[in-house]
Amino acid sequence: MTDQTQTPGDGRFAGKAALVTGASRGIGEAAARALAAEGAAVVLAARSAAEIGALAAEIRDAGGRAEAVTCDVSRLADVEAACALCVSAFGSLDILVNNAGMIEPIADIAEADPDAWSKAIDVNVKGVWFGLRSALPVMAGQGGGVVVNISSGAAYAAMEGWSAYCASKAAALSLTRSAHLEYGPRGVRVVGLSPGTVATSMQRVIGASGVNPVSQLAWEAHIPAEWAGRAVAWLCGPEASAYDGGDFSLKSEEGRREIGLI
Repeated sequence: MTDQTQTPGDGRFAGKAALVTGASRGIGEAAARALAAEGAAVVLAARSAAEIGALAAEIRDAGGRAEAVTCDVSRLADVEAACALCVSAFGSLDILVNNAGMIEPIADIAEADPDAWSKAIDVNVKGVWFGLRSALPVMAGQGGGVVVNISSGAAYAAMEGWSAYCASKAAALSLTRSAHLEYGPRGVRVVGLSPGTVATSMQRVIGASGVNPVSQLAWEAHIPAEWAGRAVAWLCGPEASAYDGGDFSLKSEEGRREIGLI
């Protein structure tokens, strides 16, 4: 079990640098904290400048290394700039966590707003591709690295009202598989994390929608974001290499036990 109180810089990721998208809250924030706690220098990328700035300051105050960069993952230039910052600030880009994502619009296919549907694809699919496109050459050039794409059970099972989310997560899974085939031989590990339902603001939106069975789940049924953050950190280690090119599920007791959550 990861010691979240250990001194930054002393962990297994000491000397490594990580970029986390959507790092202002939820799984992204938890992943950034978990990686920093294990010694990684972290670049926090999100649209919310104030929130990631505060988190970066908190990590630095605890003795870690962190930078914040405003980033809209649906813009290639923003993602490229975030990757470049990681290299310029910390000397390498060893870990990319493609976490930024959105659930809306939650609506029947024929009733969904076209602009909102397109925005979900821009963030959930193109955002992942932009991350891969920007980071993979850097990682291959330096001899290795790890990309963790945040996936979902929605990549495998369609849910009513979630056409954009399900389609985009299925596409992201295909990107994980493709990137593994292309860059695995070059020393870069690419793996997905399917965390199940997590107690984040996204679940508040889902619950308020009243659409499909997921919205009916009790809040207590969702796992804490910290579990997902620790799963991300675990997947970045060599012990998780058996899951490369696919999704690691945090929904099963076996998966949670493997990480040390139970």
